[in-house]
Amino acid sequence: MDATTLGWVLVVILIAVGVAGAVLPALPGVVLVLGGIVLGAWLDDFTKVPWWIVALCVVLAVLAWVTDYVATIMGAKKAGASKLAIVGAALGTIAGIFMGLVGVLFMPFVGAALGQYLSERDGKRAAKVGLATWLGLLVGTIVKLVLIFMMIGLFVAALVF
Repeated sequence: MDATTLGWVLVVILIAVGVAGAVLPALPGVVLVLGGIVLGAWLDDFTKVPWWIVALCVVLAVLAWVTDYVATIMGAKKAGASKLAIVGAALGTIAGIFMGLVGVLFMPFVGAALGQYLSERDGKRAAKVGLATWLGLLVGTIVKLVLIFMMIGLFVAALVF
């Protein structure tokens, strides 16, 4: 396998792992997708994928990262989440990785609710905080996925057309 072919295989791997990383918190999804796009543009000397497409992908990547962060924090803050609830949501997300798709989807809620309950010992408030934090994570992940697929779409369109 020559270096160029190996490079394109790496591009595909980076983008594929990056898409998975958009929902799995242990992987920096946006960064991996962007890395694959930059590598692909570089392999072709920015001929098919010009610098302005890469720059637009960088803007979308920053927007994806900021939106994901802001949506999560806004969901937690709106419900008045304690620091322990936010830590619980993060730990729940990590634990969810080992439980499959259902775990990834619902363990952040469980972690946030448990963290809030441990903080205040109020079950009703813990459920409210858990739900708000989980909705923030969910909205952030959906927006991040949309922006990642826009990046990939721009990249593939530039390569094909």
